[in-house]
Amino acid sequence: MAEQRLGLIMHGVTGRMGMNQHLIRSILAIRADGGVALANGDRVMPDPIIVGRNADRVARLAAAHGIDRWTTDLDAALADGGDPVFFDSGTTQMRAELLKKAIAAGKHVYSEKPVAENLDDALSVARAARDAGVKNGAVQDKLFLPGLIKLRMLRESGFFGRILSARVEFGYWVFEGDLQPAQRPSWNYRKGDGGGIILDMLCHWRYVLDNVIAPVKSVSCLGARHIPTRWDEAGNPYDADADDAAYATFELDGGIVAQVNSSWCTRVRRDDLVTFHVDGTHGSAVAGLHKCRTQSRMNTPKPVWNPDEPQTMAFHDQWQEVPDTQDYPNGFRAQWEMFIRHVCEDAPYRYDLMESAKGVQLAELAMQSWAERRWVDIPDLDA
Repeated sequence: MAEQRLGLIMHGVTGRMGMNQHLIRSILAIRADGGVALANGDRVMPDPIIVGRNADRVARLAAAHGIDRWTTDLDAALADGGDPVFFDSGTTQMRAELLKKAIAAGKHVYSEKPVAENLDDALSVARAARDAGVKNGAVQDKLFLPGLIKLRMLRESGFFGRILSARVEFGYWVFEGDLQPAQRPSWNYRKGDGGGIILDMLCHWRYVLDNVIAPVKSVSCLGARHIPTRWDEAGNPYDADADDAAYATFELDGGIVAQVNSSWCTRVRRDDLVTFHVDGTHGSAVAGLHKCRTQSRMNTPKPVWNPDEPQTMAFHDQWQEVPDTQDYPNGFRAQWEMFIRHVCEDAPYRYDLMESAKGVQLAELAMQSWAERRWVDIPDLDA
């Protein structure tokens, strides 16, 4: 067994998502466990260099986690042939150009989502990677959640029979920032900084629906800006001009109807911050981030509508939990390991930039639907 070094240029990991999910819980966790195992028994040890504009923040992050290499000079990092992979978790506005710059430098590229603010840029990046012959991928972490793994297993087993519909409820109350600090960054609520829940979340819902239930065929979406004024990290009020809620209906392949509500202006009274409810002729299932519960056709109760008496059925107790039958690693880490194997031994990998562009396409068409107040069909992408 031999150990291979894989140099990673990690840009934008001083932010919350990049630091926690990608650097600490993925790359550093992989290093602590001895690297990524390849099919031939070798192990790949990722060796990150952290890149950012703020030298103090980058240096502190590197020191806190025992990382020897950091820099504020992205061009110099891209020029180093010893680091063949570039990862970006910075701002959406900068992402397309950064990825194309890395591709031009001959780097394999891996990216947070969305890969661009608009479809034209997303396709431009995907085509640049294809033409350059570099390995490429984008984060689709929700597919690796235990709840959705179980939900997909139910679909593949035929549990649902013919799927009729799906309902997704996502969101929680994000504090405005005056009463107490907001738990999301202020740029999320400014259009000029690439904010908005439609661009942020419909990129997720595209790959979830496509891969777990059925491909998306058309969309009707109504966005909203419920909270017009918020307070930033310095305590200053600002105009929150980006959409903070989206109420979408999708038609999926096979006539399946999916209703998806996404909101940062809702208070949670459900099993999880996001729930996926799928109904079929032979059974139904409700999944959260980790748990999944089912109700089969033969176990479905027969309630009777009677508004004159209090309800006696305990509906939540009528569902059975799908057991854990495997280990479920952190979803970001699981996808990182897949991408590293893809780079180092050409293992199959389908979550590329062209797949990610589909999410940007759906967000763009949802915004068109909102503006024009109509259904919009989703054409196949021309690769």
